[in-house]
Amino acid sequence: MVQFTGKFTRVSSEGYDEFLKALGVGFLLRKAANASTPVMEITENDGNWVMKTSTSMKAIELKFKLGVPFSEETSDGRKCETTVSMEGNKLITDQKATKKGEKDVKAVREFFDDKIVMSMTCDGVTATQVYKRD
Repeated sequence: MVQFTGKFTRVSSEGYDEFLKALGVGFLLRKAANASTPVMEITENDGNWVMKTSTSMKAIELKFKLGVPFSEETSDGRKCETTVSMEGNKLITDQKATKKGEKDVKAVREFFDDKIVMSMTCDGVTATQVYKRD
């Protein structure tokens, strides 16, 4: 089985600006997000997962148990009920917006020995990012 835990740095991104536009993110925040080099650190201890994504501007930390919904405020300010599940070598994050007019996002992180390939979809627009294992 592939290792899910570890530290990963984003090395490439495709369609991210279009994805952020579909999400309703403003110009300046989109430019900052595209210019950043996020580092994702994933730990797990006795079924308690922590996924921390950091840039020079901001750090977001998700604490969760697989299959258990939790409240999340996303980096773009949406309030969501989020559930993370595991299917094979994938962690799937489903964000369901709790406020009318805000958008849902599905993120699939596919784990390999040396990297994560993450795809995020909002309103039919998908971005793909590759994170290399540090």
